[in-house]
Amino acid sequence: MHNTAAFSIIATVAAYFALLLVVGRLTSARHDNDAFFRGNRQSPWYLVAFGMVGASISGVTFVSVPGMVMAIDMTYMQTCMGFVLGYFAVAFILLPVYYKYNLTTIYSFLSQRLGNRSYKTGASFFILSKATGAAARFYVVCIVLQRFVLDGFGVPFPCTVVGMVALIWLYTRHSGIKTLVWTDTLQTLCMFSALALIIYCVTEQMGMTLSEAAKAVADNSKSRIFVFDDPMSKQFFWKQFLSGIFITIVMTGLDQDMMQKNLTCKSLHEAKKDMCSYGFAFLPANILFLALGVLLTMLAAQQGLALPAAGDELLPMFAASGRLGQTVVVLFTLGIVAAAFSSADSALTALTTSCCVDLMQRPDDERLRRRVHIAVAAGFVALVLVFRLVNSPSVIDAIYVMCSYTYGPLLGLFAFSLFTKRAVNDKAVPFIAVASPLLCFAADQFTQLYTDYRFGYELLMLNGAITFLGLLLTPRK
Repeated sequence: MHNTAAFSIIATVAAYFALLLVVGRLTSARHDNDAFFRGNRQSPWYLVAFGMVGASISGVTFVSVPGMVMAIDMTYMQTCMGFVLGYFAVAFILLPVYYKYNLTTIYSFLSQRLGNRSYKTGASFFILSKATGAAARFYVVCIVLQRFVLDGFGVPFPCTVVGMVALIWLYTRHSGIKTLVWTDTLQTLCMFSALALIIYCVTEQMGMTLSEAAKAVADNSKSRIFVFDDPMSKQFFWKQFLSGIFITIVMTGLDQDMMQKNLTCKSLHEAKKDMCSYGFAFLPANILFLALGVLLTMLAAQQGLALPAAGDELLPMFAASGRLGQTVVVLFTLGIVAAAFSSADSALTALTTSCCVDLMQRPDDERLRRRVHIAVAAGFVALVLVFRLVNSPSVIDAIYVMCSYTYGPLLGLFAFSLFTKRAVNDKAVPFIAVASPLLCFAADQFTQLYTDYRFGYELLMLNGAITFLGLLLTPRK
């Protein structure tokens, strides 16, 4: 990379971080545990809704989704359609329960319904799921900055990760979720502004107007969305659509990170408005990301460039290398850093909350909270470094596969708690929750060896069903 582009990226990150620090300072006048964990229940619903779009999309979407068109066209939209119904399920089934019990963490509901070991099991699976998923998302941004900028300056990858996580810790350490409601709004605005301007710059580079580019995308073979003719395919519509519903239910409705912000709204009515509003925003947002991917494949063909081997490298190949000009370098950096910080900062806050409230059960100890926040940040660094060793060609696909295994027991636990009135043998719950993903892994391996069927994200539903069935069949205490 040219030094000019490298310095543009570094300057963008520095200026953006300075702005986040200012916002963090302005929103941290009161920084007790209630502000850190629940935002004093004073967040305007429209700010939460707008900020949640950025928090849910993350840096992975910014980098990975455009590149998905190389392998599976625009069929990812089938999953996104399921997301919308999933958000309505969260709004009208789960949120009323959480507000009824006035919860700080959503897993404490399991304590009241099933028992203390079930509560600890649910919280532990969340911590495992969120830590690995957030590390995978954050890894994408760190590796892009490393490859296109910091390698040229001789900066080791561990230093990149430590530096980025330290920046996030600095502006979240005082008021936690109260600060994040405001910084997420800023980050979402920056991310979508960057996306729109990058699309405009790409169409200009191709010598098209925006309307001509839209028509070119629609006519391109990679704009295919629906797959109805191959039930064995991972991209078969009903697999993707139903999986999208349940992915949203578990990765939003059963995820303390996503729900913690919604629980800062002033009332259940406002929280429902927030959830439904940002649920609808996912369709147009992901259409823009996928359309950008199609445009980039067309631009590569126009310029005689070979497409990269990994889909995650498609957008960086153009945007971070300076091929589209310094303006796009700055916009790309702003977009992925905004998206990455928006998801990583809330993950660190939610993990700190769950450790203090769920595992240690000391929600009022401010000194403990500060220490746990530092420990969580250190553990997050370690996970990002581990994830580099098991890198996947498509990180977003890897995240959903991990979600299928780690969120499945949460799906089964909450479904059993909400839709049955049966008691359980609380001591047996941890064993059922661990056995369920192991059985799913065995089923996946068996079908690959002996059948033509290939599991996709529907493993999540199977995992939840096995947990539910295990709870149903276990003799009650």
